[in-house]
Amino acid sequence: MTPAGAGRVVGVDAARCLALVGMMATHILPGTTGGEVPLAHQVAGGRASALFAVLAGVSLVLLSGTRAPLRGADLAGMLAGTAVRAAWVALVGLVIGGLDTGIAVILVNYALLFLVAAPFLALRTWVVGTVAVVWAAAGPVVSLLWRRDLPWASYDVPSFDSLSAPGTVLRELVVTGYYPVLTWVPYLLVGIVVGRLDLRSVRTALVLVGVGAWAAVTAWAVSDTLVARPDARAAMIRTFEGSGWRGDLSTTLTDGLYGVVPTGSWWWLAVRSPHTGTSLDLMMTIGSALLVLGACLLLARPAPRVTAVLLGAGAMTLTLYTLHVVLRTDGWWDEDTTGVFLGQVALVVAIGAVYRLARRQGPLERVVAVTGGAVRRAVTRGFAGRR
Repeated sequence: MTPAGAGRVVGVDAARCLALVGMMATHILPGTTGGEVPLAHQVAGGRASALFAVLAGVSLVLLSGTRAPLRGADLAGMLAGTAVRAAWVALVGLVIGGLDTGIAVILVNYALLFLVAAPFLALRTWVVGTVAVVWAAAGPVVSLLWRRDLPWASYDVPSFDSLSAPGTVLRELVVTGYYPVLTWVPYLLVGIVVGRLDLRSVRTALVLVGVGAWAAVTAWAVSDTLVARPDARAAMIRTFEGSGWRGDLSTTLTDGLYGVVPTGSWWWLAVRSPHTGTSLDLMMTIGSALLVLGACLLLARPAPRVTAVLLGAGAMTLTLYTLHVVLRTDGWWDEDTTGVFLGQVALVVAIGAVYRLARRQGPLERVVAVTGGAVRRAVTRGFAGRR
């Protein structure tokens, strides 16, 4: 959302491009059949959207223009500008959420996450990091207990039609839906911590790779050890409810669920499956996100200009994600084939390269940046003028 030229961190754009491609893979490539979960879904499932969310936190810091906590007029302006940006993102999400695509459009959830996370820009980095760890540990527990008294999600994608039942929409956005804010906020908080690091430093990139790999592997090992227990598997099979059952527990856990786990057993909090929102899922996907971001920061260093063009799609993901969803509308470019995936990836990469070479923002990014920036400046000046 920063200007298309100077000042961008190319490695962040590269990671954002990979997140976009990963989400496209899960939307287009054939899914689980005959108990076999395709490798692309095992790699990108849950991780691509988590990478997007962590990078959202990084983007908040880059938008703030400083790695220090915001105060006074600067904070007020940032919050106001973020609110405008979130409103635009939500509006786009509501529009494309009404299309017949079968995609769980993330944009409305994304907008709400921005609003929740932005006030944390006022806190010191160690405080944000501490809250992220505590939230990641406690959020899934609170979710499991809270959802015992709530109906299962409808899994309707937020759209203008769904606004006729605002209470249901809010409940699914916050607690029970595909990307519940209750358990997704830690992604953005970790992103804020990362965004305050020196992202142009090799040392920072290496630390991200090391910490990310450790977190991902540790969460994987701990979860698999716990879930391998016969009593744990029996309890999960006995208490499974909701959507997502794939015929057996192993395939179901490999393929993933739809945002939350069943509430009938505490053992469900031991899984690391995609889109389950458990602490171990958060730890593994945050680790994967840090690993990918660190690797992208390193790989972009030798040839930043070439990388910026080749992966320029990462600088305009709102526009290109929207284009991808529109193209998946029933009857358009909607086949679930490798050819369609490669074709759409080639299209978004080509568009990103053209815009990068022209040093222009994507059309939706331009609207969001201009209006959000104008409101931010006006509010900042207004608060400063009161002194």
